[in-house]
Amino acid sequence: MLTRRHFLRTASIAGAAIATADLSFARYAPEKGRFAISLAEWSLHKALFKKEITNLDFPRLAKQEFGVTGLEYVNQFFKDKARDTAYLSDLKSRAEGFGLKNVLIMIDGEGMLGAPDAAARGKAVENHKPWIDAAKFLGCHAIRVNAASQGEYAEQQKLAADGLRRVGEYGASQGIHVIVENHGGLSSNGEWLAGVMTLVGMPGVGTLPDFGNFRVSREVEYDRYKGVTELMPFAKGVSAKSHDFDAQGNETHTDYKKMLDIVIASKYRGFIGIEYEGTTLGEHEGIKATRALLERHLQGYL
Repeated sequence: MLTRRHFLRTASIAGAAIATADLSFARYAPEKGRFAISLAEWSLHKALFKKEITNLDFPRLAKQEFGVTGLEYVNQFFKDKARDTAYLSDLKSRAEGFGLKNVLIMIDGEGMLGAPDAAARGKAVENHKPWIDAAKFLGCHAIRVNAASQGEYAEQQKLAADGLRRVGEYGASQGIHVIVENHGGLSSNGEWLAGVMTLVGMPGVGTLPDFGNFRVSREVEYDRYKGVTELMPFAKGVSAKSHDFDAQGNETHTDYKKMLDIVIASKYRGFIGIEYEGTTLGEHEGIKATRALLERHLQGYL
């Protein structure tokens, strides 16, 4: 169990790191307009897992097929390359060659940052550091992490805040944001995750509100509009999740106008990432349908 003394001590250390870091979000904002559209690589996960394409193909497809301006990578598709500077140089060159901005890397499978066991939590923190280095090398502004934990509500908040603060401290030293997605368990409870952000209290640690990931458990689904509203004050990215569309091109699970009005009402300026996870449309068609929906409701802001 975390003690108050340990909690405050780590907070003061993290604060000292931030004082010397350049975490100005303005330098990562779109070149024109308030928002720009990026593409989450997970939108192509079926083709990637089938080896029909590779991570190195992602920049070309993002530009030529979908016309986005930002890239959101997924570490699963170059899992052993975090320290491979030759590979990362190739990837960066491809993105730059298509005039694309590398936005972030989504990190999974590197341990539970809110693990109750201190050693496991510490190992998870260390596992995330090479990805911060990789993000910096690629010119991204952030890594996306998870805030999974175990135990009671308040204890999970403290544990997750401890792990996030420690990763955030290293991120701050490298000028890289650490952002948390609502991604299952209590992290899909907007009030819980907003509380974690308040506990962390670091400008370099924020959220990546996802329009669709509000399933807390099999029995409980958090209100997605309430959740995004609670997470937007901490947002350093937005994930426009989509699954299915009706004949008019509207997403059938999320009222995109209502959701994007919440984003517009916030102070956030930056990339909004397409993340298509549907099964009715193919991946390419689903990505294009999501982009069309974003463009419809963001007229005057792109």
